[in-house]
Amino acid sequence: MSRKELTPEQIESAAQDHDVIRQVLAGDKDAYKFLQKKYTRLITSAVRRVIQKPSDVEDLVQETFIKAYLALTSYRAEYSFSAWLYRIASNACIDYLRKRRLPTFSIDKPVSGHDGGEYFVELPDLEEVADRKLMSDEKKKILDDAIAALPDKFRIVMKLRHEDDLDYQQIAETLDLPIGTVKAHLFRARKRLYDQLKQHEHHFFD
Repeated sequence: MSRKELTPEQIESAAQDHDVIRQVLAGDKDAYKFLQKKYTRLITSAVRRVIQKPSDVEDLVQETFIKAYLALTSYRAEYSFSAWLYRIASNACIDYLRKRRLPTFSIDKPVSGHDGGEYFVELPDLEEVADRKLMSDEKKKILDDAIAALPDKFRIVMKLRHEDDLDYQQIAETLDLPIGTVKAHLFRARKRLYDQLKQHEHHFFD
């Protein structure tokens, strides 16, 4: 089905998205929860096609919605929100794979969006990125400074999750915290980091 052959339901869905986005941009931050609820299944399905570890899937889905929220002013209504969100998720998966130097594989089966479109995760050739430097010294310093500025409880869970590569259960046991608290700390830590890094978006949000 082409973009010109959208059903009335798909057109209504897109109009609904645009209305919610206008509310968010007007200052109603809670309205964004509607978009998260509506598209969590789509984005989770997309990420699972590429990433196998469940806790990493959850991290990347969370990261996608945070990045989308922070970049919402750059969203253009002529494109479907689901396609825009999907592209952010795809880039998050690519960054994840580059960081870990994991073997890549072909993704042949698309994910269907609310707008009737079909989206594929386009992964880079590993040989093309294997010799790239992960980040410039300047970019690393900005990130390190932002992490150092986090409250202790957030900085510790970020270290355990991303440096020590512990899953949620392991972090909960290490810190003697409920898993829900660990997830909440990680979410808030990432939100603070993205808010901070947004000041350097030419380095981090190309």
